[in-house]
Amino acid sequence: MAYWLYKSEPSAWSWEQQKAAGAKGTEWTGVRNYLARNNMRAMKIGDKGFFYHSNEGLEIVGIVEVCALSHPDSSAKGDPKWDCVDIRAVMDVPKPVTLKEIKANSKFEKMALVTSMRLSVQPVMDEEYLEICRLGGIDKPPRSSD
Repeated sequence: MAYWLYKSEPSAWSWEQQKAAGAKGTEWTGVRNYLARNNMRAMKIGDKGFFYHSNEGLEIVGIVEVCALSHPDSSAKGDPKWDCVDIRAVMDVPKPVTLKEIKANSKFEKMALVTSMRLSVQPVMDEEYLEICRLGGIDKPPRSSD
């Protein structure tokens, strides 16, 4: 199992909208970067990830999980090279963790959010996941094996 980070501009798709999608979740559509697409193709049901508000807020605000494996992206107008996964909200991050905090912490110097800022779907290492959960006030982080 693995951990991920999904970036979205709140004006396009916000954490509140993700939560409102409920237990069924929703497709994570519109990814048009091959590395980000390949990351989604590597995901497994139950993998957890961070929901990150990009451009506005610049902070990790929630935790999501994969609820449907990679499949054709319905927003790709039939182009078979683009896939998506479905994700559902798991929980709020009680104290959102900002990009500024992450960049200031040497524990994250190799994190994709710092080294590959433009990548919209990124892997997160186990230790990065646990440390961000700690910073965000989560005592018992939901694990990808849950």
